[in-house]
Amino acid sequence: MSQPGRWAPADVGRIPMRGVAQVALSASPWTGLLFTIALFAGGWRIGVYGLLGAAASTVAASVLGADRDGLANGLEGYCGCLTSIAIVVRLGASWRTALLAVLAAAVCAVLSAAVGHLLGRIGLPALTAPFCLVAGVLAIALPTAPAAAPPLPRDGATTLSASELGHAFCNNLGQVFFLDKWYAGLVLLAGLLITSRVAAVAAACGSVVAILTACAMGLPAERISEGLYGYNAVLVAIALAATFLTLTPWTAGYAALAAVASVPFTAAWQAFAQPSGGSPFTWPFVVTTWLFLEAAPALDRPGISSEKAK
Repeated sequence: MSQPGRWAPADVGRIPMRGVAQVALSASPWTGLLFTIALFAGGWRIGVYGLLGAAASTVAASVLGADRDGLANGLEGYCGCLTSIAIVVRLGASWRTALLAVLAAAVCAVLSAAVGHLLGRIGLPALTAPFCLVAGVLAIALPTAPAAAPPLPRDGATTLSASELGHAFCNNLGQVFFLDKWYAGLVLLAGLLITSRVAAVAAACGSVVAILTACAMGLPAERISEGLYGYNAVLVAIALAATFLTLTPWTAGYAALAAVASVPFTAAWQAFAQPSGGSPFTWPFVVTTWLFLEAAPALDRPGISSEKAK
């Protein structure tokens, strides 16, 4: 047992791992370890900056006096982790990028407290909103060339080859961490599986639902295969089917409907934001989850209840 107000030596390793794992709403350090392996599989820069961001935001929150239980469970690390990765993906690795990543992660700690305090009044979780706010501002402010607008949907449904289907399934998972390597997505899925079969199945189902929805919408096959339309659906499925609602056939269907809704939201946000250099990041996941959780108390089906949703 550690003394009150002090951390045991083992916590130094566990807390950053939990911060990485909390991106997918898990508090397991083992999940975080496999997630970290997936980050390094996607490139050493992503791995290093992911850990740097998780550590920086956790330390900043600790210095500012954040809740000790939240710190121990990694709740102060995941937004910093994602923000730092977003910065290095955009700017590349350098000492200036590292400094910006640390400062942005520290800001995430402050915004996490603010968003958590505001949303706590209505019983909604902060999710990755602090990351979206910080990364969204930086994406527009940083001096890089605006990205081209995504291609328009085609007439009729999109058809994918077997290879494209496999890559889409894996990349929907990997793009949660900006990873575009299909095998990194499989490592992430394994990280979920070792601690929660329900979360792993929810993530897999969310990926499949996203692929079917994107194909039905006629969205570009290349971008479907890259996972750019499905990563929000993966997070939505984990949040609703494996985290905030009691799992029943009704809530499984409810989560699947939410995953479907997140796909056109993601596509629309990409079309709106990319010409100016922005990105949807995980806003579609955040807003879709908030709306479906807020609607839950008004519904009367097993597992969808005010007590669990709030």
